[in-house]
Amino acid sequence: MTSPRFIFLFMAATCAVLMGVGLYLEHVVGLEPCPLCVMQRIFFILVGVVALIAGIQAPGKRGRRIYGVVLLLLAAAGAATAGRQVYLQTVPAEELAACLPSLDYMMQALPFQEIIRLVLHGTADCAEVNWTLFGLSIPEWSLLAFVLLMALSLVKIFRRR
Repeated sequence: MTSPRFIFLFMAATCAVLMGVGLYLEHVVGLEPCPLCVMQRIFFILVGVVALIAGIQAPGKRGRRIYGVVLLLLAAAGAATAGRQVYLQTVPAEELAACLPSLDYMMQALPFQEIIRLVLHGTADCAEVNWTLFGLSIPEWSLLAFVLLMALSLVKIFRRR
């Protein structure tokens, strides 16, 4: 259960389950993801794909550390995105922009740097809490998941086996 391959595959499976939950909430429950939610999904996909590749490859000690660093950076970026959304949920709605154009429109009409700036700035859409589980909102659960993924990445980096 603690083999290097198992941990990488566990990380990949965790990301797959989280994406499944996100898609369920979107398509079955009817919650529309905001741009920050979409960015978090992208980071879950990236972490999952890298972890799956590492799990299939079963690299040696040096390779495990390299994969661990890459996974740590991706999970940290996802945690920063989720943390930003958690922060936005604490800001009064009047201080936030009303809404952004759709992500599809922004991808066609704006330069990439401007899209990132607008998305990270956040809107009232990103600050809405539409669903909770055990008192935690979706971005709070995402933040916890990214912290777990970061911890597992650190295990891969510093484990001496």
